[in-house]
Amino acid sequence: MSTTSRFGPELRRLRGEAGLTLTEFSVALNYDKGHLSKVERGERSASPQLARRCDAFLGADGELERLVTRPATDSDPGTAASPAGPSRWLVGRRAVLSAGTGALIDLGLRLGTQALSSTDDPVLLSFRMQFDQLRKLGQSTAPKVLLPLLETQTRVIAGLAADTRPGSRTAALLLASRFAEFTGWMAQEAGDNDAALGWTGEAAELARAGGDPYLGSYALVRRALVTMYGGDATGTIALARRAQSSELPSRIRGLAAQREAQGHALAGNEADCLRSLDRARELLAGDDAREGVEPVIGTSHVSDPAAMSTGWCLHDLGRPKAAAEVLDREYRLLPPHALRTRARYGFRRSLAHAASGEVEHACSIAGDLLGVMPAVPSATVNHDVRRLARELSRFRSSRAVRDLQPALARVLAPAHD
Repeated sequence: MSTTSRFGPELRRLRGEAGLTLTEFSVALNYDKGHLSKVERGERSASPQLARRCDAFLGADGELERLVTRPATDSDPGTAASPAGPSRWLVGRRAVLSAGTGALIDLGLRLGTQALSSTDDPVLLSFRMQFDQLRKLGQSTAPKVLLPLLETQTRVIAGLAADTRPGSRTAALLLASRFAEFTGWMAQEAGDNDAALGWTGEAAELARAGGDPYLGSYALVRRALVTMYGGDATGTIALARRAQSSELPSRIRGLAAQREAQGHALAGNEADCLRSLDRARELLAGDDAREGVEPVIGTSHVSDPAAMSTGWCLHDLGRPKAAAEVLDREYRLLPPHALRTRARYGFRRSLAHAASGEVEHACSIAGDLLGVMPAVPSATVNHDVRRLARELSRFRSSRAVRDLQPALARVLAPAHD
């Protein structure tokens, strides 16, 4: 008997051991009784989301989800995602580093990231202020609008490094690395994962040349985000673990532990997920924010990343009610101007409420967010919008769902250039 065909009988057995009738079970899960009956009889396949929810409710420790998911491939997550050969987004590192990489690294190791904030070069200071503005603009502007400017500015700042004094040269390389990293994030938001990985790798090289060896490890966290949205739990966990060396700053290790937790949640491993979240919480609570040096790595709009990730993970672990409680609380702390961040966690919040059976509330949350999506389109947020549409499709008789469907369809419609 295949693992998929074993799911129904195993679900029926576990439900029986819990002393639940099919009616009681369907009410508890907010699932149609007829659908669950067909799943138990093997007439319908169970989705990973349903399996996760059953696992969580019956305390099956991932046993049911393992019966409906395929084993991960044996590809090396550390190398599979890297684009091969020359790429169109490189900043021309030979010209930039020809000024003397050895001297740059030696100087950077002594000055560290302090050079970025302490430089008195008025040109770099202007670019530094521009970075802050572009990062803020990224919260309310389509990625494709910002990408050409970000790509150009990265090349310009990296080019300045070859023609300036050593102190400013180091600062220029470090600032260029941050521009490249943000460019990678906007490329991912635009749906171009190859460009996202290319720019992230470029950011790591520029940072190393400027004396900051840490951004290369953060690049692993960024790559793990790509694998997470691709549904690759094994690759996400492996990449995140590689970015948790004790020599790294606490913020990078904390963000990596947080990403590892999300990978465990995808795999349905609750115990490992909660341990990773505890580790992330401890590391981020003791984060020195790189001794006050800006710009901060990772999100700058979520006040407690570990808490927000806890809500995110609880949904993937099949605990939507607990997820909704956490996400409701943390969402209220997001700044009003951070439209992209609010959309990201807002749709996850709507998804949790829908999975909890609070359909009208879920539609109300999503309806407000769908209005801003044309201004901040996001390939990653659309991942949860699609999940929300599938979740709500179970409640077609709801007027709130019917009213929301046209707006959902417009957001998910393929973009035309």
